[in-house]
Amino acid sequence: MPWKRGKNADHNNRLLRFFALNLKPLALNLFMETHHHHHHDSSNSWTKRLVITILINLIIPAVQIIAGLIAGSMALISDALHNLSDCTSLLISYLALKIGRRGPSFSLTFGYKRVEVMAAVFNTALLFGAAFFIAVESWGRFRNPVPIQGNLVIGAALVGVLANGLSTWMLHAGAKENLNLRGAFLHMIIDTLTSIGVALLGIIWLFRPWYWLDPLVSWLIVLLILYSGWGILKEALLILMNATPPGIDLEAIQREVEALEGVEGLHHLHVWNPSAGTIALAAHIIVPDQMLCEVDVLSKEVRAMLMNKFNIDHPILQFEATSCASKNLLCHTCQEESH
Repeated sequence: MPWKRGKNADHNNRLLRFFALNLKPLALNLFMETHHHHHHDSSNSWTKRLVITILINLIIPAVQIIAGLIAGSMALISDALHNLSDCTSLLISYLALKIGRRGPSFSLTFGYKRVEVMAAVFNTALLFGAAFFIAVESWGRFRNPVPIQGNLVIGAALVGVLANGLSTWMLHAGAKENLNLRGAFLHMIIDTLTSIGVALLGIIWLFRPWYWLDPLVSWLIVLLILYSGWGILKEALLILMNATPPGIDLEAIQREVEALEGVEGLHHLHVWNPSAGTIALAAHIIVPDQMLCEVDVLSKEVRAMLMNKFNIDHPILQFEATSCASKNLLCHTCQEESH
């Protein structure tokens, strides 16, 4: 049945007006902030935009969780938890921009860039925990549907649409230049669409008592969380395993290197991601016996080719005049080669 007006309704409407009045100046300030820094250094600009977007995505889930508890909607709470998980993803992107600027040290020769990867694994674990909670709670709501205050759901969801839409607009330009910002931008698009769906649910509940839709939509959000979380987890684990980056063809690298004049062979090839935005390569390259300065010229050619054709920006090359015992493209340990 539609939600009846009364003292609770008046109280909820006052809450919505409070949030709307406080979000309006926030949106204006954000617009002035991003416009003011439009011509500044791009890295600093994107960092500031990420900070602002993080603040937005901390406020909105709090609003939606409170509204969801009052209205009795698990779909709204699910949307809030999804937004909150994206807040941690944005925080990871922000930390990547900040920590990634720190150079290597004697104890951490690759620097601090893998902090981003480990944080992504932790964030995914939190995501899956939230998804499990939503799924279990929604099952109880499915078996015993409860009345939901549709207009409060609409108001809170529209606040989410406004905030996520603002975040999407702020990150749009940076998504073309930075991989982390591109991921954050896509998250904001998904969040905006999810909030629109929850708002449509609220409209339905104003006219029809179809409260069983609440757990169904919650489960759809759970599937969305699991799908996006699995992609992040898989990518992070592949980086931690030093797996060959997607799209890299080792045999193609071998052909291109051996096609260069002065190269007689390539073996013991490794390609991996030290961090999400870097591709490293280590290989042995066989060349004729020659002066070291001539090898330096060839090294520059190999490095330039690897960067231009494979986007490999951290090559580690070992030149040798005679091949070692194994000529395999991939490196094997002595124990493996003895079998």
